[in-house]
Amino acid sequence: MRVVAGTARGRRLASPSGVDVRPTSDRVRESVFNALHSRGAIVDADVLDLFAGTGALGVEALSRGARRVVFVDWAAEAVDLVSRNLRSCDLEDRARVVRADGLRWLDTTDDRWDLVLLDPPYSFDGWADLLIGLADRVDGPVVAESDHQIEPGPGWHAESCRRYGSTVVTLLLPGAEAAGAADQPTTIEREVPRP
Repeated sequence: MRVVAGTARGRRLASPSGVDVRPTSDRVRESVFNALHSRGAIVDADVLDLFAGTGALGVEALSRGARRVVFVDWAAEAVDLVSRNLRSCDLEDRARVVRADGLRWLDTTDDRWDLVLLDPPYSFDGWADLLIGLADRVDGPVVAESDHQIEPGPGWHAESCRRYGSTVVTLLLPGAEAAGAADQPTTIEREVPRP
């Protein structure tokens, strides 16, 4: 697993030894971040990487020009991996790593975000509460990674939904951005594997 683009391009990222942390593949990260870049959603953005795992999503954001990223994960192994990956990419100065339960941590902060990256375990079933907790704190897109399409609920619009093998990535827009896109239907697009 490597950083796909930006100042840390090609740097190898530490990966977990077990199955408790499921890192986002290079191919999925490349596609997601190319889409975010085309929206102008990365450069100088304040980013939240919730359920950070290895930190690969947040590290990619920093490498591509995000102003700062806060990484939050409950697992000690994940927090260690994020810290190691930040050090190996020389990106520690624009990062904060927090060991906490993501939903509870959201209740303790008043921070606002330009971009939110969500990659909880596939068994996670708290999407409704999570998105309600984020609704008034996000000024840009939310990337939600799961094994199924996310039903965002009121105040959100699923702008796109793509399947990469067993991974489904939904791009959600909050509030005012959602209002302008609400009449557009969302379907799951399958990403064609590279030869």
